Amino acid sequence: MVQKMYLASPRGFCAGVDRAIEIVDLALKRFDKPVFVNHEIVHNKTVVESFKSRGVIFTDDLDEVPSGAIYVFSAHGVAPSFRAKAEERDFMCIDATCPLVTKVHWEAEKYHDEGYAIFYIGQEHHQEAIGVTDVAPMTLIENESDIEALRPTFIEHLNESKKPVVVLTQTTLSVDDTQALIVKLREKIPHLKESKDLCYATQNRQDAVKVLSEKCDFIIVIGSPNSSNSVKLALTANKAGSQSELFDTVKEIPDDIFEHTTLGVTSGASVPDSLVQAVLEKAKTFNPKVVIEVVLTKDESGLRFPLPKELM
Repeated sequence: MVQKMYLASPRGFCAGVDRAIEIVDLALKRFDKPVFVNHEIVHNKTVVESFKSRGVIFTDDLDEVPSGAIYVFSAHGVAPSFRAKAEERDFMCIDATCPLVTKVHWEAEKYHDEGYAIFYIGQEHHQEAIGVTDVAPMTLIENESDIEALRPTFIEHLNESKKPVVVLTQTTLSVDDTQALIVKLREKIPHLKESKDLCYATQNRQDAVKVLSEKCDFIIVIGSPNSSNSVKLALTANKAGSQSELFDTVKEIPDDIFEHTTLGVTSGASVPDSLVQAVLEKAKTFNPKVVIEVVLTKDESGLRFPLPKELM
């Protein structure tokens, strides 16, 4: 039976997610117009369903958005070609893209204009990667196999010509896995330049999980399966030596998980803390005297991104 629970801090909402959710919330309150959102505002089922219950419509099809409506770009960003089409339409576009994702878009444009060959480490079908890879020509790297498959003539050209080369990354990936891929890529291209793109929240939450793994028999990660950073938290815990599993909500957690003596709990950057508190409450049904200790590894309090001008 669970005797002690270690609660990761930081966990849950990051500044980019806070901002995106606030944007949709304010749009609902301030405008007497239907609110549409590209893709999902953030990758969390509970958040998306909550907004749907308030009338928000999530769609990637611009033809479904009526004239005069509000259209919000999600926190993951959109492809520049898609943005251009949306801005040509007769509705108000509001950009909820996380500023750290916007930074990667700017970098891609800047490095392309400066003549760099660009590599991008990311997940091909992830919304963030779809947006970034549309900014400029670049080579997508998902795993070591992609690096090994690079054409020798292409690599020889980059090395012999000393053409400047940079690697950008999706902000939500595993810190350790991403660095390992960069090391592999640099073995082929020694003059490779690295752009530090991993999100501070991704780094902080993975660092916190590593600390929890030293204390816990099992780590519960709360997050939706389409949330890249949430998935990576469970993988990071496993690699650090602790059993771990991803659950969307407390309802998915089997009772036998609470048979572990020490449990860790954390959540992805798009997860409302109410879902984590529900886990703690369930633990108390197994042991009302369970001890809950917060493990603080990084203070993120006070970090906030400004709202777009349309909502200021």
